Amino acid sequence: MSNSRVIIPLDFADANQALNLAQQLDPDSCKLKVGKELFTHTGPNLVEKLVESGFDVFLDLKYHDIPNTVAKACQAAASLGVWMVNVHASGGRPMLEAAREAIEQSSNKPLLIAVTILTSLSEADLHDVGINDHVEEQVLRLASLTKDCGLDGVVCSAKEVEPINHKLGNEFCLVTPGIRPAQASQDDQKRVMTPAEAIKAGSHYLVIGRPITQAADPLQALENINAEINPYLS
Repeated sequence: MSNSRVIIPLDFADANQALNLAQQLDPDSCKLKVGKELFTHTGPNLVEKLVESGFDVFLDLKYHDIPNTVAKACQAAASLGVWMVNVHASGGRPMLEAAREAIEQSSNKPLLIAVTILTSLSEADLHDVGINDHVEEQVLRLASLTKDCGLDGVVCSAKEVEPINHKLGNEFCLVTPGIRPAQASQDDQKRVMTPAEAIKAGSHYLVIGRPITQAADPLQALENINAEINPYLS
């Protein structure tokens, strides 16, 4: 298993594009994330190819359904040999516990994390769907529920890392999207930090996409980010 803290999302609709990028990268220097678009287009075969190539794969499908359905989906994900899989914390305690139990019964036991609040959502967006608490309050509520249900960690904004660590301890795994090098565009993310800021705040893993995937030299861009964060890793 790679010790890298950088997770690169393969946000492509085509398996060849995803594999082409993977071939330019080093499995020891990063992990890869397969999300809904790529998985819907290519299915599990691509995930298995990436695992066979030596990459730690985060299967980012954000399961959110009745407990039995999510449990079976988690078992199926584990059977692919993935390193990490996720669910939505807002699915509630019975669903979270069913997911954890399914992973525990699998021969391959990936990390199981839960999504708190998507980093593309602002406080006004939460109000639109009837959540009137501040973003940080809702994130802490869902993170606490996730830990209480025995999961390994959560996906959250890097801006929520410090309060989560303060409340739940720094052993709880925190995966943070919305990471952009200082010179990069924020794209569609609203709550962002630089890689160094996120690691210093206590993030365990950084999801970094376009600054690497759209770079002229993806491996060099990855190495630059690793060089930025390495001084802050314990």
